[in-house]
Amino acid sequence: MYTIEFSREAMEDLKWFRKTEQNIILDGIEDGLRHQATVETRNRGQLRPNQTSEWKLRIGDFRVYYDAVEADRAVSIVAVGFKIGNKVYFRGQQRLL
Repeated sequence: MYTIEFSREAMEDLKWFRKTEQNIILDGIEDGLRHQATVETRNRGQLRPNQTSEWKLRIGDFRVYYDAVEADRAVSIVAVGFKIGNKVYFRGQQRLL
């Protein structure tokens, strides 16, 4: 079982969403990352090298970017956003990964 921690920026990202969306995202994080955070699936995958994170979790149109340390069994949520088309938005602003 992995421990899950949120960065300060990820918490601010999460607060930007409505409460119902926050609950969907938090439930998705719990279901998708608590037990197998470093196993690639249809909704979870390793990213190409970038400045944001090593991994991405897809929860519908929402995206959770995180780093995982297998040895410590720890997940650090770095950013939470949503995707429209091929663009990702964080707190309503488009940002490149």
